[in-house]
Amino acid sequence: MSTPKAVIHVISHTHWDREWYMPYEAHHAKLIQTMDGLLDIMDNDPEFRSFYLDGQTIVLEDYLQVYPEKREKLIGLVQEGKLSAGPWYILQDEFLTSSESNIRNMQIGHRDAKVYGPVSKLGYFPDSFGNMGQAAQILQQAGITTAVFGRGVKATGFNNSVADATDLESPFSELYWESPDGSRVLGILFANWYNNGMEIPEDPAAARKFWDKAIANASRYASTPHLLLMNGCDHQPAQANLSAALRTARELYPDYEFIHSNYDDYVQAVQASLPERLSTIRGELRGQRTDGWFTLVNTASSRIYIKQLNQENQTMLEKIAEPLAAFAHAQGRPYPHGLLNYAWKTLMQNHPHDSICGCSVDEVYHEMKTRFEKSKGVAAAVIADSLAHLSTQINTSGFAAISTDSVPFVVYGTSGYSQSGVVTVELELGRRYFRPGEHPTETARQALEQTAAEGCLVNHLGEKLDFTSVDLGVRFGYDLPDDKFRQPYFARAVAVTFETGKLPAMGYSAYAWVPSASASASASASTQSASLIAQPNTMENAHLHVTIEGDGSLAVTDKSSGQTYTGLGVYENVGDIGNEYIFKQPNGDTAITTKGVPARISVVEDTPYRATYEVTHTFDIPEQADERLQQEIETMVSFLDRQAQRSSKLVPITIVTRVSLNRSEQGVRVRAVFDNPAKDHRLRVLFPSDITAASHYADSIFEVAERATVPTAEWVNPSNCQHQSAFVDVHEAGRGLTIANKGLNEYEVMRDGRGTIAVTILRSIGELGDWGVFLTPEAQCLGQNAAEWMILPHCGGDTRYAAYQQAYGFQVPLQVSQTDLHEGSLPAEQSLLPWNGNGSGLALSSLKVNEDRGDIIARWYNMSGEPAELNLISGTSSSLYESTVLEDEGVAIQVSDGSATLPVSGHKIISIGFSAK
Repeated sequence: MSTPKAVIHVISHTHWDREWYMPYEAHHAKLIQTMDGLLDIMDNDPEFRSFYLDGQTIVLEDYLQVYPEKREKLIGLVQEGKLSAGPWYILQDEFLTSSESNIRNMQIGHRDAKVYGPVSKLGYFPDSFGNMGQAAQILQQAGITTAVFGRGVKATGFNNSVADATDLESPFSELYWESPDGSRVLGILFANWYNNGMEIPEDPAAARKFWDKAIANASRYASTPHLLLMNGCDHQPAQANLSAALRTARELYPDYEFIHSNYDDYVQAVQASLPERLSTIRGELRGQRTDGWFTLVNTASSRIYIKQLNQENQTMLEKIAEPLAAFAHAQGRPYPHGLLNYAWKTLMQNHPHDSICGCSVDEVYHEMKTRFEKSKGVAAAVIADSLAHLSTQINTSGFAAISTDSVPFVVYGTSGYSQSGVVTVELELGRRYFRPGEHPTETARQALEQTAAEGCLVNHLGEKLDFTSVDLGVRFGYDLPDDKFRQPYFARAVAVTFETGKLPAMGYSAYAWVPSASASASASASTQSASLIAQPNTMENAHLHVTIEGDGSLAVTDKSSGQTYTGLGVYENVGDIGNEYIFKQPNGDTAITTKGVPARISVVEDTPYRATYEVTHTFDIPEQADERLQQEIETMVSFLDRQAQRSSKLVPITIVTRVSLNRSEQGVRVRAVFDNPAKDHRLRVLFPSDITAASHYADSIFEVAERATVPTAEWVNPSNCQHQSAFVDVHEAGRGLTIANKGLNEYEVMRDGRGTIAVTILRSIGELGDWGVFLTPEAQCLGQNAAEWMILPHCGGDTRYAAYQQAYGFQVPLQVSQTDLHEGSLPAEQSLLPWNGNGSGLALSSLKVNEDRGDIIARWYNMSGEPAELNLISGTSSSLYESTVLEDEGVAIQVSDGSATLPVSGHKIISIGFSAK
């Protein structure tokens, strides 16, 4: 049998980092030039068949921002197959953006691409810093069966070089990539990187030298006769003489077929020629079978403030604004599709890997902070409008029986789980409106004199609750009615803090402030609880006993298991002579910790529902690296070869930590604030679990990923940091420790004999790294910084899933809306999405309204590998159907007596549509 003739598929493309070593508008101007040049080539060279626009529709959007008159031309090129559109809106970092952000990216990319023509059905991950384990399942649900990627398995190095390693995870660039649920796609690795066909020479002598190397490298890993040559690289303009260069190649190598190809044709040819057996790689692709230096995981701790802003923004949109808007929509309010789409797009413009990863020049982050504020501003407006509409539908008339002066308000919990929390609501009493020409000072005086700050607090059952209040005095406010001019007013404000009690999952409960002069005996007397402070430096509730040791560390006893965890919350500081991509501790550097260092400890809150201690640490750390580091940076000495040490000059750093225990919670809340005075260092907080386990678990994209604690034999990097989203967990039979966070995406489970979880709260570095000298003084993160986490002990086994749900809830703040006394169609307390899971591993991911059909779409995923059941109460007027990540209408679900039960296999992502048809 003759050997099939090898086919060289040359695919022209550019990898478009929207911002990176230059700020956005500098890249934007370069994009306009690149697109102008590409369109000119396509107009004048009929042999130039196609160009791949990096899998992201924002490239088209950004071009049309300058040349809107060229929209029809672009539409024509996409419909002819000469330009690609989609499947993503942007090329995101998968691990530093939330599960739902990854889905919205796919949804918006598809929706925008359809305007131009066919959607590129290729799972495109050219330069993601590691790939999510559930990618295959997400792609399959979106109708995509092939993925191409550049990182995560052995073959490609950080500097775009081919590795000379044996024992590869796959002997071929083609492999099967499988998600934990069993979903599978064909995976194609850029084994020679995505620039292995850039700048193809037209000159015969140069061309022969180029092709001899390129063909040999591509053949080395290919499992089929179809070899992939990627004609382009980062911000690479289209090669104007490519057609001539390919004609030269055909003359020099008559035994090969050279095609100016596209991904559709290339993938189809590969699929038709695959060998019977290919390797299968399951789950996350994070480069664990390498020396560990170039996984780029430390981008998770570069510019942590950016990650914190992103976590807050994502949470506002997907966990608060969308669910509340969906509930308001069910009560007759139009769903704000346009506003939410704009907010998501603005947020996702911060999600490209060089942006959210913190590995760009300083100017990039000035604009990113503005985008976050814009997106959050829209989310806040949607939340406020939805709350106002919902609260008018809730029957608060029952509070009139206590007092006709009652001031009702509603607390909403949208995390998806039943939860109790401590909230502070600022209530306005006795509004006095004033018109133009009236004297505002007199109005303010009346508002103050005709109200009183004293009162009591009751729940919807009329039971008095423990609270604390602060009289905020008179303040200005205004209404913006739908049918008239703005209405300014003054009102007395009272800040009331209390514990809500258990709120319904994805629901609300009504409360009322009753002014003392009008309170009646119909309100039940409260049962005043004892303080949570039993003795000095201790706190205790029904679940936990917490002792603050002399050095500020915590000893936490879990009453359910009887297990005690000691030494929690010690701070660790080391030097860092790496860059925005990679942490590198100086040779011989020894960690500085607060272990054994006396701390100042004081009580700052002592109420029946919450106790808080303030712990102050002050200790000395080196001011920066020595002068050698700057020399090594400026002469591009590889971080691996750097000999810089930490400076001998010391500066004090003060960390003020507030440790809180709420009466009903099963975790300890912690917030640290510090003014960073030093450069070139890393600050972590340590949580010894005293658990020896081969693996641990971290919240990732639609999964709780199991990861090996001890790296593979190839791993030589002393650091083994990893990504997390909401939490990391270590457990064994009868004992477990979950550490939740808000925007702290880097952790390490240390091999120190105590199973210590280390969470990074600051990394200070002074250069971008990678291919040039780009100084980034603002990445030192000097000045004010803050971090929040929650300590959640549990009993191991399946009890960990309850801790995981609390960790998810920790990220989602309760929402409060003041209203008035009125009748309403909704009861004073209700779950707006009643659900539960038989089998404790289900997590609610999102609740929103579909743009095309107006149906409500809810999404869950099984955190466990074991089967579970999802029980839904849908209401008798609704019909249910299974959907996908693209929100397609699928198979109808049988509803009996207003409820439905659905099996959810291990690790499955399940989307359910609620139709009012």
